[in-house]
Amino acid sequence: MSILVFGDSNSHGTVALTALGAFDRHPPGVPWPDVMAEALGRPVTCEGQPGRTTVHDDPIDGPHKNGLAVLPALLESHRPLDLVVVMLGTNDCKARFALRGWDVAAGAARLAQEVQRSQAGQGGAAPDVLLVAPVPVEEAGVLAEMFQGGRARSRAVAPALRAQAERLGCGFVDAGRLVSVDPVDGVHLTAEAHRTLGRAMAEAVRTRLR
Repeated sequence: MSILVFGDSNSHGTVALTALGAFDRHPPGVPWPDVMAEALGRPVTCEGQPGRTTVHDDPIDGPHKNGLAVLPALLESHRPLDLVVVMLGTNDCKARFALRGWDVAAGAARLAQEVQRSQAGQGGAAPDVLLVAPVPVEEAGVLAEMFQGGRARSRAVAPALRAQAERLGCGFVDAGRLVSVDPVDGVHLTAEAHRTLGRAMAEAVRTRLR
């Protein structure tokens, strides 16, 4: 069973920021993809990039943050894949993008479609897809202004993404029903949250691939 996690800083394992430009990261074994891999007893490839969006070039941080731009290459480089877990949308909730929750979910769905159109699975088939609604943000700490309006926007993502997953035949997990963000910056996860999410995701993967 070959699994790719395609995500942002909360898959990368970024620690809650106390200053802009900090790059601290939880140690290996702590980020939820590592916890999931340990619970499954199988390796998991994690492609988590801080600042990554679903389908948008970032006018400040750069076009390389666009998930759709890099996903086809990653599907090729990591094939054959059985499952691609997509947990993106947090950065789409930044004020600079002025998106609705529905737009964020549509961006994640576009990534799912890219996987479904690929030949990254065994024998040139498409891998299965598990869409994960990211943990809703709070407007707190040094990221409060960057995510202004994000509290309401991010809470509209999960129901819209659930509908998209049903439409596309993908699995779905609402991470916000499992854990909450670190109140220090309102965006990133504590080590405890990573452990909880990783164990829950392992069960979701087992169910999906059973």
